[in-house]
Amino acid sequence: MEANMKYVYQLYLDRSFSKAAEHLYMTQPALSIAIKRVEAELGAELFDRSRHPLELTQAGEAYIATIRQIRHLEEELQREVDDLKQLGHGTLRLGGTHYINNYILADALADFAGAHPGVTIDLEEGSARRLTGMLRDRELDLTFSCAAEVLEEFEHVPAFSDHILLTVPERAVPEDVLDRALTAEDILAGRHLSGDVPPVTLDHFRESEFILMRPGNNLHERSMKMFQDAGVTPHVRLSLSQLVTAFHLAEEGLGAAFVSDRLVHSPTPGLRYFLPDSPEAERQFCFILPPRQYTPFAVKEFLEFAKQRLA
Repeated sequence: MEANMKYVYQLYLDRSFSKAAEHLYMTQPALSIAIKRVEAELGAELFDRSRHPLELTQAGEAYIATIRQIRHLEEELQREVDDLKQLGHGTLRLGGTHYINNYILADALADFAGAHPGVTIDLEEGSARRLTGMLRDRELDLTFSCAAEVLEEFEHVPAFSDHILLTVPERAVPEDVLDRALTAEDILAGRHLSGDVPPVTLDHFRESEFILMRPGNNLHERSMKMFQDAGVTPHVRLSLSQLVTAFHLAEEGLGAAFVSDRLVHSPTPGLRYFLPDSPEAERQFCFILPPRQYTPFAVKEFLEFAKQRLA
C-alpha cells in the first residue's frame, strides 16, 4: 500500500494527528501536509477537523473503504504466496462464543492442531455480534452463526446443530408437566431426539421465573418468539450474556433457562429438562466466511476436518 494511504489509514485508526504521527514515526506537521496533499488531489476533505476526535467525511468513508479492499487483496496475495512456499503451514484465525469454543470446538481443535502442527491457530472469543463484525472486517477467517440474516450475508457451510431445552429447577416444575420431564441422563442417552417424548408449550410456565439471554443474542430472539407464540409474558429474574452461566445458575435454583442440549455433559440432580414445542428449538449452525478470492490452506483444511468432527 502506498505511503499516503498508510498515513490516511493510521489517522483514521487514531482519530488524532498527534497519535497517528507518533505511530508513523513522523512529525505532526509532516503528517498534516501529507493528508492535505491527498485531499487536494481528490478535491475533497477526508476528515472533519471540527470534531474531536476526528471523524470521517463521506469522502473519507469512501476512501477508507477502498483502502480496506486493497489491504484485503494484499493480505490474500501474501497468504497465497506463503501457502505455496510452505505447504502444510499457515494461520487459522477462528472465532467462537464461549459456548462454542468450550463445548463444541475444544476437542476438534485439539485434534486438528495435532494433525497439522505447522498451522498456527489464533482463537478469538466474544459475542456472536462482535465476531461477525470481525469477520466482516477480515480480522477472522471464519466463525459460526445460526442467524438467518447473517447466513444471507456470508458464504456459509453447515457445521453442527443443537437443540434448545427448557431446564427448570426440580422444585419449580409445574405438576401438570411432571410426566414430560427429562433428566440429564435422558438427555445424554438422546431420549429428547427419539420422538417419543411429548414437547411442552410455554403456557405451562406462566408463573415460572426465567433466566434469559440479553437482547442481541440469538437465543434471546428465539426465546421471545416462543413466548410470543404461546401468549406468555415471562417473569424475568436475570438477563445474562453467557449461555453457560445461565445453565449453572439454573442448576443453583435461580430460575428456568433455555439451554443447548450440548451443555449437558453429566448428571444434574436438581434440574429437569423439557422439549419446547416450537421450531425455534432447533438450531443449525454454519461456518461463515468472508468474501475473498483465495481461501488459505489452513482454512480449507480445518473446514474439511471440522465438518466430519462437528456434524
